Amino acid sequence: MSWTRGLLAVLAVCVLLSAGSVGCGTSDAHGGGGASTSPVGKVLEGTDQEGRHLREVEKKDAPEVGVEVQPDAGGTWDVRLSVHRFRFSAAGAEGRAVAGRGYVRLYVDDRPVTRLRTTAYRLPARFVPRGTHHVTARLYADDGTAWAVKGEPVQSTADITASEPSPGDTARPGAASGTPKVSAGTTDATGMSASGIDLRTGGRGSPDRVGKAS
Repeated sequence: MSWTRGLLAVLAVCVLLSAGSVGCGTSDAHGGGGASTSPVGKVLEGTDQEGRHLREVEKKDAPEVGVEVQPDAGGTWDVRLSVHRFRFSAAGAEGRAVAGRGYVRLYVDDRPVTRLRTTAYRLPARFVPRGTHHVTARLYADDGTAWAVKGEPVQSTADITASEPSPGDTARPGAASGTPKVSAGTTDATGMSASGIDLRTGGRGSPDRVGKAS
């Protein structure tokens, strides 16, 4: 009976199409509570101190950041960043992760200061009162995830100590700089002191605007 065979063939095609549809839906789903894979690295369960998830990439593909901090007039600090395998995206960029692109969040003592899309920034004196402080620049993708290597965010930290200048001290402020690193974390380096300001730097870092964290 040819009509019976034809009906069975149609039913078989319907079953195959249904199975294909289910398969496609499953491939796009993320496991509940687990790490999810992405065309750009892997989003981990771990987060930074503000609750933003880490985006893990291979060390050989990871972006790098270096930070240089110099004391400036009026108690301000001149922050300069150097980046490798990383480009700053424009303000208003689409909120999705693109390999080697994004922005920098700047922190002082783990407190957010600003978001940077450029390599230069003047840190206001109010963020650096007398004492030792840690200035950290951390790289982020445009979807808000932090670039990471081996479970640690890609960042650079400079340790700076601001003290009252001695009477009659006319020495010119010195500079401190960090060396870009391939892996994430912070590396210590020696610094200089001048005009009542001591500096120590290390690690990697990157820049945005003053006053407000976003």
